[in-house]
Amino acid sequence: MRSFLCVFLLTAAVWGQKRVAPSGYETWDRFGGSKENIHYSSLKQIHRGNVGQLKVAWSYDTGDAFQGSEMQCQPIVVDGVLYATTPKLRVIALDAASGKLLWSFDPWDGKQQNGRRSRGLSYWTDGKQARVFGSAGVYLYSLNAKTGQLDDGFGKQGRVDLREGLGRAVDRFPMSSTTPGPVYKDMLIVPTLTGEGHPSGPGDIRAFDVRTGKIRWAFHTIPRPGEFGYETWPKDTWQHTGGANNWAGMVVDYKRGLVFVPTGSAAFDFYGSDRHGDNLFANTLLCLRADTGERVWHFQAVKHDVWDRDFPTAPVLVTVRRDGKLIDAVAQATKSGHVFVFERETGKSLFPLETRKAPASPADGELLSATQVLPLAPPPFSRQMFSEDLVTDRTPEAHRIVLERWRAVRNDGPFTPPSFEGSIVFPGFDGGAEWGGQAFDPETGYFYVNANEMPWILRLVPARASRGVMTSQRLYVSRCASCHGDNKKGSPPQFPSLEGLEKRFTQARVEEVIRKGTGRMPGFGSIGDGGITALARYLLKQEDTEARVAEAPKGLTDLKYTIDGYNKFLDPDGYPAVKPPWGTLTAIDLDGGKFAWRIPFGEHPSLERKDTGSENYGGGIVTAGGLFFIGATNLDKKFRAFDKLTGKVLWETVLPASGNATPAMYQVKGKQYVVIGAGGGKSGAASGGTYVAFALP
Repeated sequence: MRSFLCVFLLTAAVWGQKRVAPSGYETWDRFGGSKENIHYSSLKQIHRGNVGQLKVAWSYDTGDAFQGSEMQCQPIVVDGVLYATTPKLRVIALDAASGKLLWSFDPWDGKQQNGRRSRGLSYWTDGKQARVFGSAGVYLYSLNAKTGQLDDGFGKQGRVDLREGLGRAVDRFPMSSTTPGPVYKDMLIVPTLTGEGHPSGPGDIRAFDVRTGKIRWAFHTIPRPGEFGYETWPKDTWQHTGGANNWAGMVVDYKRGLVFVPTGSAAFDFYGSDRHGDNLFANTLLCLRADTGERVWHFQAVKHDVWDRDFPTAPVLVTVRRDGKLIDAVAQATKSGHVFVFERETGKSLFPLETRKAPASPADGELLSATQVLPLAPPPFSRQMFSEDLVTDRTPEAHRIVLERWRAVRNDGPFTPPSFEGSIVFPGFDGGAEWGGQAFDPETGYFYVNANEMPWILRLVPARASRGVMTSQRLYVSRCASCHGDNKKGSPPQFPSLEGLEKRFTQARVEEVIRKGTGRMPGFGSIGDGGITALARYLLKQEDTEARVAEAPKGLTDLKYTIDGYNKFLDPDGYPAVKPPWGTLTAIDLDGGKFAWRIPFGEHPSLERKDTGSENYGGGIVTAGGLFFIGATNLDKKFRAFDKLTGKVLWETVLPASGNATPAMYQVKGKQYVVIGAGGGKSGAASGGTYVAFALP
């Protein structure tokens, strides 16, 4: 009897920690779908058995698409109203059952023709009033959720200038917020996008009062004197450099009052002779007190980053089984193709970490960290080394040309330092993991991540002085060539060609873009009016004139080296230089730290092979109906539903444009919908501006 009782009690204890289908995930009222940002819906009207019957329930064309535009917004749905943004950053409210427009807000008042990306909106209500928060340019704004009118009590006439309150003058620097922040109590904690070249603003993490727009707290990611981590930078670096910002989004553990914030690289991304040291809190997962901004713990994934290894996505609050118990954890995916998993309260890694020796830099003045840290599990979801056996064999000629180039560049693994002959970065600057975010299934413990496997070549070149009296050609080389190349041809579609601008733009328009930025490009108002005019004339008329460029902030020096552009390693026909897969979709069992399944993701319509995978941007969602929905693939424009346990495709459709956004799932009047923004615009694909919702007949 005693033996039976022991077995019963042991079984009951283990059963008590068994994963079960959770309740309370029927809505999609915030970025990521839920407080945990797990991209999970407990709705199951649509399931494995009937997903093949999905049809278009409604579609809404924003009418805002333009050449090269994108639409990366994940909609939110509250009380039957869908809130989203358009390619021109208008905010729209639609009837979530019909797609009918309820109201629209134009942050540019009709004056701006295009804008930066927007990945979504934030919502807040106290039961009496409700607000939608968005961002365009340098402004954070608050809208009445019912009317779309600006809230006059928020900031100045409904807007807050994100450049204010940073403790230093940054009025001439780019600053925006492309990812929605979480609302905690009566505060909105805001991600910001700063420049990662010189000069640029600091990446402070700030919480704003949802009613007044006043700053309630701020955490300095580039520490100031007396603050933790100050010694990891040269003296007084905070006064003149920037970056180390959270642009990818964050997540709050509301029960514990903790906010988890991943940060990006420090300025300048690829050469850091002016920032010797580890550079806390760049490339760091921060755990802060959500009430005060106080640091609880941190983990720095890359010390003294010179590879642009930003954390590309918001973390996910997960549960991981250990010794028969479920532990509350936070999982962070990386551009390098890894997943770090930590206990939420302590920051203890739930998988072993390995310290590796890293090569020294060949560039004079540079001082890289001698070691870097990587997890031993789960295994990388992207390949880590572009070895000779992975050189493309698509055609004999492609193999020959790529192999010749491969042998001419440096290739020492994940931490190959930037070099003058060129260094392979694999996976490349766009990941690995992407900003669309990952999904977690609390029923199975599976973590879903879509990824790119594109090699890029990083090459250092001498820089030229970027201030004082200089020619417009020198100004172009110092400020523009790292993205658009010395020859102005760029690296489309990420970095477009600047050839033939005179056929498309007036000088006034080019000067406006240089000053304020557009799309992925930051503004360069810091060079002053004379520099802006000279640069515009050089781009439009090839006139190489002299101009006095505005002085840089005190303490900021010209760097000796820059890069020759963002260069994908492609074969002579424009395909990736590496063997497929070029894009993947992976389900990782976080309990065991192993792959559950992994498949090529995406197709190249121009190729007969349909298993190559392709570049993909945007994330997916997982459901209690046994499904994983995702668009993301650049070239085939498909929206797919997979069996979440096996990776088998159960349904697919073709969208009006590529669905480079994360879908949302919701229910109105008992009917379940899944909606995605079809914005296209990547990898040479056509741009679009349509939201498409699907439901069962």
